[in-house]
Amino acid sequence: MKKSSMIKLAAGAAALLLMSTSAQAGYTMKKKVGDVDTKLTFFGFSQLEARAGDGIIKDGEDSKVAFGAQRIRLGWKYQAGKVRGKVFLDFNQDHAVNGKTGDGAAMPKMVKDAFISYVADPAFVIKAGLIKMPNGMSFTMPGWNLDIAERGFDKKLVLERNTGLMVSGRAIGGSGKVNGFEMGHERPWVGFGYDVMIANQADRSAVAGSSKNGGNSYAVRGMYDNTEKLHIEASYALSENAAGPSGVAGGEDYSNINIGIDSNLGNLSLKAEYFDAENLNGVKGYDEKALTATAGYFVTPSLELVGKYMKADAEKVGSADTSLTNVYLGANIFISSPYQDFSRKAKRMRNQHKVVLNYVMASGDTDSNNVAGGYTDDAIIAQYQFKF
Repeated sequence: MKKSSMIKLAAGAAALLLMSTSAQAGYTMKKKVGDVDTKLTFFGFSQLEARAGDGIIKDGEDSKVAFGAQRIRLGWKYQAGKVRGKVFLDFNQDHAVNGKTGDGAAMPKMVKDAFISYVADPAFVIKAGLIKMPNGMSFTMPGWNLDIAERGFDKKLVLERNTGLMVSGRAIGGSGKVNGFEMGHERPWVGFGYDVMIANQADRSAVAGSSKNGGNSYAVRGMYDNTEKLHIEASYALSENAAGPSGVAGGEDYSNINIGIDSNLGNLSLKAEYFDAENLNGVKGYDEKALTATAGYFVTPSLELVGKYMKADAEKVGSADTSLTNVYLGANIFISSPYQDFSRKAKRMRNQHKVVLNYVMASGDTDSNNVAGGYTDDAIIAQYQFKF
């Protein structure tokens, strides 16, 4: 394609993006195809960071501050009647296909979501493709909507994203909008919800990677919502013949039970989550329990103080039981505050432009432990996020 044609194409695309019908959910184009109303929405976000401290910069390294990005993402959603489609890419992830899943349908890690769904009813939504497995309350919330700069070591225990088939329902016996893109508890519904998924081996999981023996992974989750004041969920997940990403010779099925609770109480928000995991990396008797508790308080619409406590206890055959604690203390500074109230919607909208400052304190068995992930020394994180 000629350079002039490429410039015209880019200019046209930019003009279409600027003709937005919804600033809250990216930039939207609408078109009627026959009797069907269709909608295409572009969205994305970036998280640029500076990190320091002994938990980041190791002894012998020259840097005093490490600069980088955690996420650089761009995606689009398509709606046509009851049909939905979503593609979400992270340009800060590996573009190559590393290894194969159980059926050989591997995708590069830069592809975060790639699925289609059919909304037969709010209580019955079918999704197929690369999707977040319904396991882990914090993990299934968007990465731009976190309380701190990153997910903690509890994320190591989830089954991550996977290619498979999922059936979901929300607002059962109650009320609330369901659009077919749901992965977690994005909206303040009233009523019950569920997710059931079967997929390839969880080869993106830090502790349940695929093995040469093949297999599948499974997850089931139930939840209850009573507006934004209360969300509670529980899930069970399993990946067969786990080996872990490091190629550990495991072979046992990895599984975990997750329980989470989330409450938005105006200025104050509270969250707690618990994992009970067995056979990490497919090693029989390698188990871990993890507990997290998060509190956030809005001093003003532009300033939120946040603290997150995480503790994990691991036991492994042939090793002493070990424990690790990470405590995040910090603040979220919102550069753009389009709403002045403290509803869940207003809080999410503030995340379009924010600065996150976190100080991480590590304690416990920091010299040697079997806990999956986590900081073993103190760290400082400064992050700027913008989202459209």
